[in-house]
Amino acid sequence: MKKILYTLAAISLMASCNTEGTQEQQVDTSYEPDTVATEAEAIDWSDINTDEALIATALMAAPEESREDCKVIGFNMAGEIVTFKEGTNEFICLADDPKQEGFNAACYHKDLEPFMARGRELKKEGKSFQEIFDIRENEAKSGQLQMPDPGRTLHIYYGAKAQYNPEDNKVADAKYRYVVYMPWATAESTGLPENPIAPNHPWIMNPGTHRAHIMITPLEEGEK
Repeated sequence: MKKILYTLAAISLMASCNTEGTQEQQVDTSYEPDTVATEAEAIDWSDINTDEALIATALMAAPEESREDCKVIGFNMAGEIVTFKEGTNEFICLADDPKQEGFNAACYHKDLEPFMARGRELKKEGKSFQEIFDIRENEAKSGQLQMPDPGRTLHIYYGAKAQYNPEDNKVADAKYRYVVYMPWATAESTGLPENPIAPNHPWIMNPGTHRAHIMITPLEEGEK
């Protein structure tokens, strides 16, 4: 009888240990998200305050497979427009302006350079956004400003923080947005709405003008 009691007690004890072990495992698992968050917070973010950092983060705006061969231009730390890097493919990357708050880099098809360069020139003269729009509109209509064939793309990489991770060149909390230039296109010619009808949906902005373009703003990871 004693043997039976001892056996039952041993079985009960083993079951109790197994249950506690399972509970401990469940508790450990529940803390995994916090561990991941802590690791993310441990990134040693650096200020984008050198020409090398400007080049590295500008290239992040380009498609990954094209970055190595992109041309990179922009304002250097001295405030001068320079060519940081020559390129051999169809893309030109425009580095973040270190004198402006936040971060904004772009990568666009080289056929858009006359349009982009004219905008930078007019901005340097102190022209407002609307003045730049009107001047380029008139010049495009007269043929003085050559606009590319429809379908030239601008990739934008932007965020509120001008800091990056030197390990992979990602900018803190930066996002992507895409623009497809379609000069003179309209809602009727493209079938696109003139305002976004839902998150992540394309729409046409400035329809019927030289600056008509399709806007595409991808959702962030985890968004629906």
